[in-house]
Amino acid sequence: MRLEAVVLREVVLPLLAPFEGAAVQAARKRFVLVEARAGGQAGWGECVALETPFYTSETVETAWHILHDFLAPAVLQGEVNPPNLPDAFQRVKGHPMAKAALETALWDLEARVRGQALAEVWGANREAVPAGVSLGLAPSLDELFRQVDRFLEQGYRRVKVKVVPGRDLVVLEALRNRYGPIPLMVDANGAYTWEDLPRLQAMDAFDLLMIEEPLGEADLEAYARLQATLRTPICLDESLPHPRAVRRAAALGACRVVNLKPGRVGGPAAALEIEALCREAGLDLWIGGMLESGVGRALNLILAALPGVTLPGDTSASDRYFARDLVRPPARLRPDGTIPVPKGPGLGVEVDREYLATVTVREAWLRPPTR
Repeated sequence: MRLEAVVLREVVLPLLAPFEGAAVQAARKRFVLVEARAGGQAGWGECVALETPFYTSETVETAWHILHDFLAPAVLQGEVNPPNLPDAFQRVKGHPMAKAALETALWDLEARVRGQALAEVWGANREAVPAGVSLGLAPSLDELFRQVDRFLEQGYRRVKVKVVPGRDLVVLEALRNRYGPIPLMVDANGAYTWEDLPRLQAMDAFDLLMIEEPLGEADLEAYARLQATLRTPICLDESLPHPRAVRRAAALGACRVVNLKPGRVGGPAAALEIEALCREAGLDLWIGGMLESGVGRALNLILAALPGVTLPGDTSASDRYFARDLVRPPARLRPDGTIPVPKGPGLGVEVDREYLATVTVREAWLRPPTR
């Protein structure tokens, strides 16, 4: 496949409510959207890098630079084969979120040209997937209760709350007292140290599905020692930047659960490899979210339908975050707490170009070199 153009757009979508976690505070979703064009078709990929370098070293600005000056020119040189892109991108060190956006766009494009659904290409054979919801650090217990009440009434099957030292045990006790044995997990985003071990051990009393990424150090040996002291499964996210790390974590017993964010690990190829590794190692797996628009959300839903994904993820419905999404149809939650997996060509969704034009604040067209 030879590309006719790669189009980069900086997009700003307002969030329905500000989101606050240990590593991010956001009132809007600002991101780079990638469009790849060939054969009268367009493929789409969303870069999940945030505005600030507080979650990872990548940002919207670094992603734009890497995509504009290095990755897009590389794929415009000649024939493109999506499964080979990780090797083609190796010369660019790091920047997995930028790479993932372009790789996703090219997978989407090739599947559309062939009239295939990526769900079918990748073996994602579920018609719908169970949905969980991720909640930020609420300003009060009453506000947290209002949020949990609303999402449980809508049908979400799992609740994740952010915790930090001092805003953890009291919150968990209050949630258990109010809601009983709902599927509940916590995400620390690396907010704890070994000095907080008694707090982490105390969480065993609350029958949590998992404690996600508790330690600030991405040390798999340390996580293996910590997991040995806890009944609650540890879930690793940021500590597993690539498939090699997942394999090593499984060998060490560093975790029992993996949170897979395709943008964080470098794109669909790495995500598919991690899913296969988790099946092989018997690790529970779920698909995480990063406030994606409908483009990134479609990718997450397809990956969540893979056979190795065993737990509800953070892939909430579009109206969880946005009054209007970029795609048709948007992701919608069913009364049974599931979201349908897109089944149309490629990612299975169509970008609303009219709306996209109103929320695009920067645009760049890149074309093959003239011969």
